Amino acid sequence: MEPSSPQTTPSKAPEPQKQTLRHSIFEFVKFVIIAVIIVVPVRMYIAQPFIVNGESMDPTFATGQYLIIDEISYRFSPPERGDIVVLHDPRGNSKKYLIKRVVGLPGETLEIADGTICISTGEAPCTTLEEPYVLYPKTDEVLRVTLGQEEFFMMGDNRAASLDSRFFGPVKRDLIVGRAFVRLLPPTTASFFPGKE
Repeated sequence: MEPSSPQTTPSKAPEPQKQTLRHSIFEFVKFVIIAVIIVVPVRMYIAQPFIVNGESMDPTFATGQYLIIDEISYRFSPPERGDIVVLHDPRGNSKKYLIKRVVGLPGETLEIADGTICISTGEAPCTTLEEPYVLYPKTDEVLRVTLGQEEFFMMGDNRAASLDSRFFGPVKRDLIVGRAFVRLLPPTTASFFPGKE
C-alpha cells in the first residue's frame, strides 16, 4: 500500500490589493492637501506667475516671456524708481494687468519734454533722469505732473507704444501687485530682477 501524501492546506493569499490601493489613495490625498496648504498662500500672497503680452516694454521684455512676481517685498518697503512692476489696470478693469517701470515717486514733480524726463522735489533743482533702457524716446510730447502721497508715475520702456501714466495718470500704491522677481522663460533670458537698472 502506497503511503498517502500528506494533505497540504493552501497558504493564505497575500493581503488583498484593496489595502495597497487604499494606502495609495490616502498618500495621494495627503500630498494634495499639503500642496494646497503650501501653494495657495504662496500663490495668493507671496509670488505669482505672469506672462508678458504686448510690446510696451520692448526691448526689456517681449511677448511670451514668463515672469514670477514678488508680492511680498512691497509690504515692507515702497517701490523704488527703476523697479519693473505689475499693476492692476488703473482704468477700472481690475482683472487686467499691466507691466511698467516706476519712473516717478510720491511727492515728485515730473517734466517730460523732447524725450527726456526731469524730476524735482520741493525746491530742489530739476534732475534729468538717465534711462539707458529706452531705445526710442518719444520726442513730441510735453507733460508736467506733481505726484501726491502714495502715487507713482509708471511708463513703458517702449515709449511710442506704451499705455501708461502719460495717459491714465498717476498710479495709486494699492494698484501695484508686485515687482518682477524672476524671468524664467525663455531660458536664454532667465534672470533675477529682470530689467532692473
